[in-house]
Amino acid sequence: MPTDRHIVLFDLFGVIARHQRPGALEKMAARCHAPTEAFTTAYWACRPPYDAGQQSAPEYWTAVLRWLSRSVDADTIEELRLTDIDSWSRVDARMVAYAKSLRDVTEVALLSNIPSDHADAFLTAQPWLRTLDHVAFSGKIKAAKPDPAAFQHCVVAMRAAPTDFLFVDDREENVRAAQAIGMNGHVFTGRDELAAVIDTWLPTHR
Repeated sequence: MPTDRHIVLFDLFGVIARHQRPGALEKMAARCHAPTEAFTTAYWACRPPYDAGQQSAPEYWTAVLRWLSRSVDADTIEELRLTDIDSWSRVDARMVAYAKSLRDVTEVALLSNIPSDHADAFLTAQPWLRTLDHVAFSGKIKAAKPDPAAFQHCVVAMRAAPTDFLFVDDREENVRAAQAIGMNGHVFTGRDELAAVIDTWLPTHR
């Protein structure tokens, strides 16, 4: 049943953080001595278990290298891992400031598809995330969007009802998955549009 709470649940990449750094896939492909297109296919095809915490970083990169029929060694894996983490490290300063400002008027949480080691690095670089009411990383909770279990984790962890949430993501399939379990949803296209949606969704007097 509704608890009369209002929780803005943010996605990370494409909303608060930038998408992958341009040129990163080409750089990693070159390190593997592989064509960029082939590397990109392997990178994404092998990714789901890593994002969902079912594989470690070495297991993921071993799968990528074997997909490409490349030799597997610890130095290559570590270089790829660090390059990959760096490629996802950029934030949108304006959105960071907006997310932080919302905590003056409502609860704010985060649900991101991100491997466990990436999450650790991101938290170190962005310690303000620890001030949010809840932070859920797929690699830590063992469930990745659009799996309903990822959204249910947030409901249970925050002792809330699905209808208490407004989930904000730049991917429509994830927003639809959140709505399917009863959350409110918004497909993110920009800060100003989102601010208008949130202002309408929140009670007038807090």
